[in-house]
Amino acid sequence: MKPPVPSENPTGDETPKREIGLSLDGDKIQGGAARGVDAIKYALKTMPGAPGVYRMLDDKDRVLYVGKAKNLKKRVVAYTRIMQLPIRIARMVAQTVRMEIITTHTEAEALLLESNLIKKLKPRYNILLRDDKSFPYILITEDHDYPRIVKHRGARAKDGSCFGPFASAWAVNNTINHLQRAFLLRSCTDAVFSNRSRPCLLYQIKRCAAPCVDRISKPEYDGLVDICRDFLTGRSQKILKQLEADMMAASERMEFEQAAMYRDRIRALSQIRSHQDINLEGVEEADVIALHQEGGQSCVQVFFFRSGSNYGNRSYFPRHEQSAEIPEILSAFVGQFYADKPAPKQIFLSHEIEGQELVENALGINNNRKIELLVPKRGGKRKLVEHAMTNAKDALGRRMAESATQRKLLEDLADKLDLESTPERVEVYDNSHTQGTNMVGGMIVAGPEGFMKNAYRKFNIKGDIAPGDDFAMMREVLTRRFARAQKEDPDRENGTWPDLCLIDGGLGQLGVAREVLEDLGIEDVMLVGVAKGVDRNAGKEVLHIPGKAPVRLDMKDPVLYFIQRLRDEAHRWAIGTHRAKRAKQIGKSVLDSVPGVGGARKKALLHHFGSARGVADAGLSDLEAVEGISAALARKIYDHFHENK
Repeated sequence: MKPPVPSENPTGDETPKREIGLSLDGDKIQGGAARGVDAIKYALKTMPGAPGVYRMLDDKDRVLYVGKAKNLKKRVVAYTRIMQLPIRIARMVAQTVRMEIITTHTEAEALLLESNLIKKLKPRYNILLRDDKSFPYILITEDHDYPRIVKHRGARAKDGSCFGPFASAWAVNNTINHLQRAFLLRSCTDAVFSNRSRPCLLYQIKRCAAPCVDRISKPEYDGLVDICRDFLTGRSQKILKQLEADMMAASERMEFEQAAMYRDRIRALSQIRSHQDINLEGVEEADVIALHQEGGQSCVQVFFFRSGSNYGNRSYFPRHEQSAEIPEILSAFVGQFYADKPAPKQIFLSHEIEGQELVENALGINNNRKIELLVPKRGGKRKLVEHAMTNAKDALGRRMAESATQRKLLEDLADKLDLESTPERVEVYDNSHTQGTNMVGGMIVAGPEGFMKNAYRKFNIKGDIAPGDDFAMMREVLTRRFARAQKEDPDRENGTWPDLCLIDGGLGQLGVAREVLEDLGIEDVMLVGVAKGVDRNAGKEVLHIPGKAPVRLDMKDPVLYFIQRLRDEAHRWAIGTHRAKRAKQIGKSVLDSVPGVGGARKKALLHHFGSARGVADAGLSDLEAVEGISAALARKIYDHFHENK
């Protein structure tokens, strides 16, 4: 029977899935590649010859690949010539059962959409930018009569001027610290500002001009804000010269306190410039992106130059096939890197990239201005690129050395525990509470490349558990973790299932873990209990393995140190989560649970009665006497605290 005619974006599962064996000699794959070819041919029947983005999906509707094309039909038809495809692409075609397309007006728009979809969907066969965290900026607000200076992350603020990005939180915090010393701008919230009756500590240590209590006039404060903006926009040398002139003039007038103030400002601004030691005259706003490839792995180093100053650098390790070439990797990196962040006027690259003109046009559309991609060949700009290349090479070398050491430890761990194979994913579990309150469980993950912090999980204990029942806590954590794994990845194809689970505890905790896996019908996850010795000293741990005699490793064995490090990381994660929950709980009031009582009314009640207990013990008429509390709300509050009496 012929399949029905598909819609432009088919979402059903009507695509033919006829299995046709196809054997390819030499380097070619073997398997049912013809099924994928049939699916692609089926999609080609209604595919337009317009610019757009296409997605290849497998039989579970997971996106395998996202691509863009100037002419969708001409680009996609290449996938039907299976004998001419690289092994990786042929394998992808063999897994494809249907395609989806989105048309765009231009190829540049298609490139932008492709980059956004890759970042969102993380397809298996695309080159992926990993560790893509947001960058911190310095924000000078503009929504208040007295602007404040703060660290800002996320989308560009509408009511303020952003300066950055900075490569790390330390860099931006350090810069703000020196700017406050130099220009005395406030950093407090508007609520704190409006409620001050006397200067705060920052005024006492000369990091704020105390505009909240009129220790400085508005014109004077505005002048400081303008000078700070000028400094952050690159006019630092001019400002330093002006401050030096003002200092000398004040000294000649024998106004030594004023001269000392200017001296302190000069020192603070010089401190900022001294930490930005890789600068290039003539480069006001640019990013330097260099890629080094070795052993099938890549490192991309990004340096940020803003306002003529170096704002730091960061390393990235894109995920890609070993056969991927530098131009392809660098092109994918640039597209994804600037998909959700503003691009500078110039981007210096270490290598030519695929579709360089197209990428420029796409970035220009995204930023509403002209963006240049340059590959410097000589001069100071080339030296910047070479410096970034050196950093990329060193970072990749360190990562490969760490990975080799980590893999060797995992291999030795498998040998000591008599495992069938080296674990690729190790999960470690621990619980934390304070006398049975704020109970949480923690899970950390480690693999051949070290700790996989994006896979860490915390579990707020929800069940009806007796305070301090560690066994019940472990039971709930493991049940929730593996029940979810069975639901979300039943075929274990996404790499989210552990090869080895380390349980921080002795035979009791291990017994609970075994019962949980047995109840869920899981038989192939290795469990090991890590128990401290009789005197609970580090180095005397005993490893309990189901069905085997306990294992005690030599105190100087690197594998024992490795296990201790894993356990300590799990303990750190669990106790950190517990402390955060406890701190949040401490900040709560019994009034928070009263319906109709918000921040202003809670403040009025506490001000009137002195404490939450005073509110709870108050009579109905006393509650009605509080400003802003109506008779109906007073009745609600009274009933809330007296419903059981």
